[in-house]
Amino acid sequence: MFRISLAVLMIADGILHLWATETFMTIMPAYLPWHRELVLISGVVVIFGGIGLLIPVARPLAGIALMVLYAAVLPANINMAVNNIQPADFDIPAVLLWLRLPLQLVIMVWAWWVSRPHSHTYSQ
Repeated sequence: MFRISLAVLMIADGILHLWATETFMTIMPAYLPWHRELVLISGVVVIFGGIGLLIPVARPLAGIALMVLYAAVLPANINMAVNNIQPADFDIPAVLLWLRLPLQLVIMVWAWWVSRPHSHTYSQ
């Protein structure tokens, strides 16, 4: 159940990256190059990571890819919180932008937990 839930969440997040690319580009720090490309790449990685969690042979690599990706996007989420960057048509309370940061750690641990060898007993 936990693995399937994370897989669905990741696939949906990846689709959102591809569908709302401009929105994700607004939170990227100015020092990073290729904003559009990085958002699109991250969307594809998240989709494949989510799918990979569902395929036993791909599961360990998918977990690693998701953990690395969430570490890589941390600067964008820090930028969003520090500068209170709001997506178009939304008004997200600043506290939620800050709470998103430790949530990334939770997702990274979740990805590790459901993708490690022999995780099938407790993470279905």
